[in-house]
Amino acid sequence: MGAKGNGLTSMKNMEKELLCPVCQEMYKQPLVLPCTHNVCQACAREVLGQQGYIGHGGDPSSEPTSPASTPSTRSPRLSRRTLPKPDRLDRLLKSGFGTYPGRKRGALHPQVIMFPCPACQGDVELGERGLAGLFRNLTLERVVERYRQSVSVGGAILCQLCKPPPLEATKGCTECRATFCNECFKLFHPWGTQKAQHEPTLPTLSFRPKGLMCPDHKEEVTHYCKTCQRLVCQLCRVRRTHSGHKITPVLSAYQALKDKLTKSLTYILGNQDTVQTQICELEEAVRHTEVSGQQAKEEVSQLVRGLGAVLEEKRASLLQAIEECQQERLARLSAQIQEHRSLLDGSGLVGYAQEVLKETDQPCFVQAAKQLHNRIARATEALQTFRPAASSSFRHCQLDVGREMKLLTELNFLRVPEAPVIDTQRTFAYDQIFLCWRLPPHSPPAWHYTIEFRRTDVPAQPGPTRWQRREEVRGTSALLENPDTGSVYVLRVRGCNKAGYGEYSEDVHLHTPPAPVLHFFLDGRWGASRERLAISKDQRAVRSVPGLPLLLAADRLLTGCHLSVDVVLGDVAVTQGRSYWACAVDPASYLVKVGVGLESKLQESFQGAPDVISPRYDPDSGHDSGAEDATVEASPPFAFLTIGMGKILLGSGASSNAGLTGRDGPAAGCTVPLPPRLGICLDYERGRVSFLDAVSFRGLLECPLDCSGPVCPAFCFIGGGAVQLQEPVGTKPERKVTIGGFAKLD
Repeated sequence: MGAKGNGLTSMKNMEKELLCPVCQEMYKQPLVLPCTHNVCQACAREVLGQQGYIGHGGDPSSEPTSPASTPSTRSPRLSRRTLPKPDRLDRLLKSGFGTYPGRKRGALHPQVIMFPCPACQGDVELGERGLAGLFRNLTLERVVERYRQSVSVGGAILCQLCKPPPLEATKGCTECRATFCNECFKLFHPWGTQKAQHEPTLPTLSFRPKGLMCPDHKEEVTHYCKTCQRLVCQLCRVRRTHSGHKITPVLSAYQALKDKLTKSLTYILGNQDTVQTQICELEEAVRHTEVSGQQAKEEVSQLVRGLGAVLEEKRASLLQAIEECQQERLARLSAQIQEHRSLLDGSGLVGYAQEVLKETDQPCFVQAAKQLHNRIARATEALQTFRPAASSSFRHCQLDVGREMKLLTELNFLRVPEAPVIDTQRTFAYDQIFLCWRLPPHSPPAWHYTIEFRRTDVPAQPGPTRWQRREEVRGTSALLENPDTGSVYVLRVRGCNKAGYGEYSEDVHLHTPPAPVLHFFLDGRWGASRERLAISKDQRAVRSVPGLPLLLAADRLLTGCHLSVDVVLGDVAVTQGRSYWACAVDPASYLVKVGVGLESKLQESFQGAPDVISPRYDPDSGHDSGAEDATVEASPPFAFLTIGMGKILLGSGASSNAGLTGRDGPAAGCTVPLPPRLGICLDYERGRVSFLDAVSFRGLLECPLDCSGPVCPAFCFIGGGAVQLQEPVGTKPERKVTIGGFAKLD
């Protein structure tokens, strides 16, 4: 009894899955759209009619004798439709599907019907056949029918052929497309007739075909096209439409899809506690959203009220300033009016002057008239150059609020910063990792940034990817200290402001050097000619300039020109371990050799200038190629890579290393383009030197080297050329981030 109650509850809970998105009623002859959503056949016709494809109304011939199509059981939505005449219906259907008058089959521009799916809110293409090319979802029809029977929707199914009052139907006939009681079924299926062979079914309101039929050829589907993701029949397989497609029997597709669905459903049913926990989290999120939304409303209201208070205070101060200016001008104009009134005949100053003029005593007149004359002179001048004492215009009190109005109009919620863009031209790894980025042009500002990184060449641990990160990094660049050598790091950045964290930047992958970086400066005390070699003040760059004396000497020599090699050494020597350094060679250099050598042998070579055109001098070999007693197995004291005119010569004196260059690496005796930076890796214990592309860390050559004594970097110049040592990242005045101090982040 409990199981039955649970089943009934389950059927009732899934009612929303059985409602058509158009009519919001239970599906009736549902069709499967290309987007995998379902819609009633009648609703689909109605929607297409509204789109102007097939006119008005539906096709009643799809259910000619089904009890569900009778006026007593048809839904109110269907009963309101005006049914077109059969001939008009045929014309309307032909205008939307297949061929129609005025159009030839196989036309260059066939009509393509677009259907607005009400579920996904997108337009799906039905093809030129429209609804006629869609499959009916018979499985969904059976589920709807079982649901109706379980919850007794619509009451009992009655016999369609009984005289009133009809009895309850006990059988159904797919061939006759009607429901019968026992007596009517026997009456309409007499023994000895063809109808007696009809197979009775359970009574139903919707009759379906026994199998799913191909809408194109009206044959039962037997295969499934994985390429088109569509069921096909035998005739569909041989058509050009499915030529070269991967087609499997429908049984295989059925079993595979059933296994996947069963597995997914088993997983969901086995994690009901997780589902319930997530539901609780979502409910808590709903409550938090309501509270946060109310708080946001209050904050916005408070800020707007604050703006209003500031505006009101500013309005009062501006009005007060205008009032004070107005009173001052009125006072000055009133005083000027009084002065002019005193100039009227018989009043004020004029009247007083007239009385003074009546004085006959000369000394007394002079005494009184002197001051009076000054006043009369000023009044006369004011009368001749009359101008109001104050302006009546208040144009200087006009406000320009265009900028403020624009700001108020653009007032909006603060957005999180957009994903930063990592500057790959300035980001690189050397002794440390230098990371540089910028925000897009129209991105909101970021208060600080978060850097996350991890190594990609370590074995993956179970669970989520583990990142290391650094919070609250100011500026748009940072140094990551103490990276592991010979590793690959992936880094990303995101910004943060008051609105929260933005999106991460795209990941950038950086290779760290294969060995610890060797820091050194150029030492010009050995082998460097001050006339031909110029070393920079920071001792990290050197340029070879042959100059005019060398050209004049070459012009005077008719038999040949013997040029000396200018050598510059590093100021440190390696006696153990592995070391790495990088440099950039000017592509316009005539001939430059970059490498290492025994310090003692290099100093010995400085005692006499070697002849570059002599066959007995070869810096790459490291020994006298003409000596008869030379030991073949002995490692050379020098290892150089020859660069000239933007090319690298991979000479025969060095061997290609398959572990560095791979199977497709450069062969000895050829040239390769000069990379932006060259890397040199010295393994003192193994007595090997590797030359690499310092940008991609692709191996170029690996050479043997005699490491019986101190080994130092060396640079040789023949003719014009320039070399720049790569500056250590640690010398840049940037914010430092120690890798070893980071906490793990899941």
